[in-house]
Amino acid sequence: MVDQKTPKKQGTAASREDRLKAALKANMARRKAQAKARAQQDEEQTGKSERDD
Repeated sequence: MVDQKTPKKQGTAASREDRLKAALKANMARRKAQAKARAQQDEEQTGKSERDD
């Protein structure tokens, strides 16, 4: 007899994709918040924003 691997379920790929989407969304939100905080910190240090040029 030949041992066959059990086929993967369709739901497994979909759930993995959903988890990756959620992780990417969280990562992007975190990066956006960090960029906003850095811009605000730079603005406080220089006394003006880049838009004031």
